[in-house]
Amino acid sequence: MDLNNLTLRQLQTECARALSTMQATNNNISRFNKLAHHNSQLWYKAVIQDYVEKHGDLPSKTGPGKAVKLIQDV
Repeated sequence: MDLNNLTLRQLQTECARALSTMQATNNNISRFNKLAHHNSQLWYKAVIQDYVEKHGDLPSKTGPGKAVKLIQDV
């Protein structure tokens, strides 16, 4: 999956869906920080890539992220 084809807004919303399915622990957050030091777009991609590896597709398409309702969806 080429995450470079997603717009910035798509990266943000997919990342939000993925993050809402993860435990909010220091270890979870810090591993993404190590992959994307001071670069938010790389950080979004790292979170999404982790989700895709676990669930097989984007959070909006499969797994627990699909059930997440964002404010913008309402």
